[in-house]
Amino acid sequence: MSTTAVTYLGGPTALLEWGGLRIITDPTFDPPQSYRDPDETTLVKTAGPGISRSDLGTIDLVLLSHHGHKDNLDWEGMELLATGPLTLSTHLAASDLFGGSVLGFDDWEEHRIGDATVTIVPALHGPPGSLPLVGPVVGFVLEKPGEPTVYVSGDNASLPLVEQIAGRFPSIEIALLFAGAARVPEIDAALTLTSQDAATAARLLGRPRVVGLHVEDWEHFSESRADFEAAFADAGLGDSLVATPRSERVVL
Repeated sequence: MSTTAVTYLGGPTALLEWGGLRIITDPTFDPPQSYRDPDETTLVKTAGPGISRSDLGTIDLVLLSHHGHKDNLDWEGMELLATGPLTLSTHLAASDLFGGSVLGFDDWEEHRIGDATVTIVPALHGPPGSLPLVGPVVGFVLEKPGEPTVYVSGDNASLPLVEQIAGRFPSIEIALLFAGAARVPEIDAALTLTSQDAATAARLLGRPRVVGLHVEDWEHFSESRADFEAAFADAGLGDSLVATPRSERVVL
């Protein structure tokens, strides 16, 4: 078994070392700024990355839950994709981000990387009925003989989908859960897991070790890392949380 480690970089972005691969989740490396789109809500980034894109080193794989929102793929993140690392995402991302190495998948499809398997799993970026407004989103499950099974939720807000994933993968040992209860004026509901729902998701998944992502650095995240930690403590799951100081490599 190789060493599994995570380095939290900010927002939804982490460097995961697993199965001999160096993996980035939803790459966001821009400095603080506002992203104004006349057709969408302005998103405001409040903190830069713990490690710059230029200092990352070699990346073997990018797990991109979706590409349409700057808090999951910003300008520097797009520059990273343009350097050509294998990127797994939605069909829409593969269509829109042509010219790189972005592959699109349907829910439950698999992609092999050597003897590792990445299964693309369903996600819903908001309440039922929000798909036409926010677009498709996916999560990922990583499996390899002799290595811990890892779930990366992406911007999923649906506990029923978490329950489906837990039913298919009953031995998840590490979960990277995107929370923060993101909100925008156009939709009167959380677009990602609330802190309480993240704790419920951890129970549904069989109490894996949990890395909290997507809980800070953007103004539209309505719940903080402190809220996330408090929810796990209140649920009796505080010992499941992995402490991930920004830019520090943590062995899992």
